[in-house]
Amino acid sequence: MVRRWRLQQEKLRQCKKTTKAFRGNHSRWPELENFLEDWVNVQRAGGRGVSTVQIRLKAKAIASEMKIEDFKGGPSWCYRFMKRKSLSVRARTTLCQQLPPDYEEKLALFRTFTQTKIAENSIGPDEIINMDEVPLTFDLPLTRTVNKKGDSSVILKTSGHERTHFTCVLSCAASGLKLPPMIIFKRLTMPKEKFPKVIVIKVNQKGWMSESLMKDWLTECYSKRPGGFFRRKKTLLVMDSMRAHITDSVKAAIKSTNSIPAVIPGGTTKYLQPLDISVNRAFKVALREEWETWMTAGEKSFTKTGRMRRASLTQVCEWILSAWSRVKTSTITNGFRKAGLLRDEDGAHSSDTRRLWAL
Repeated sequence: MVRRWRLQQEKLRQCKKTTKAFRGNHSRWPELENFLEDWVNVQRAGGRGVSTVQIRLKAKAIASEMKIEDFKGGPSWCYRFMKRKSLSVRARTTLCQQLPPDYEEKLALFRTFTQTKIAENSIGPDEIINMDEVPLTFDLPLTRTVNKKGDSSVILKTSGHERTHFTCVLSCAASGLKLPPMIIFKRLTMPKEKFPKVIVIKVNQKGWMSESLMKDWLTECYSKRPGGFFRRKKTLLVMDSMRAHITDSVKAAIKSTNSIPAVIPGGTTKYLQPLDISVNRAFKVALREEWETWMTAGEKSFTKTGRMRRASLTQVCEWILSAWSRVKTSTITNGFRKAGLLRDEDGAHSSDTRRLWAL
């Protein structure tokens, strides 16, 4: 045993303190598994999803190329392979864009442009505005849940409207000021429900932002922010390159409000759009909590066919206002800071405007 310990000296020092034996973790085909691990790493580096079925199929293809005849690549082998290579099945946390090849140059040019305009016009944190559309659905079920082990199926109850979508237009300033949200429902007629006064309701056939709705947002949300009506201060409006944002008529409407449009280059919003960087996720988490509270509280109404009715449009608007009010000022300012639109010394400016406008 002493001779064996001497031979295993380096291995013993590197293993965990809780390890009691070196057995059951050796690979029969180490070269095959090394190739397979490299393939998995390449796929994940490119942002592509990898399933256990894909791993098994790729392993069989590699075994065929290496002329390994007794390799079966079953589920049990796949589990042991993943354990040996420190791999596991994970829930998706982020949907990311494919970055353009010259994205670093685009990031530098955009930041140079915005910093130049901010310095030339003495634009403060209150006058740096970011707006973005957030696609939402009437049901926001979790992708995972606590459940008893061994159950063949895991059911999550919804009202059946997890695919019925609408759009929420959010906008905020680098100082933490929140502009009133605008909701675009997918319908042809304006609903007759009584909505809160601090939220703007619009409808169209697709339930998405259009050129005309963009002008409505400028009039009913953007221009009604503190100081926006008289247009005395130059403002920087940061937005992505969606077609409805960059038409000639929309750009002219933005400039008429004494604002400078700053269009984020395509594929780089994860680095340059504050709402994408930090705000939208916090908003969606708070919104899901509102939906879960509604699902677990009170009696629900049903149709004649037994289908649960979704929440009313008024209730959805109240959820959105509540979730938007729960987004912290620090979350907003951190997003602008990471996007390169706010300096550290500007973070303490205009503390009196760090509130939800009109709420």
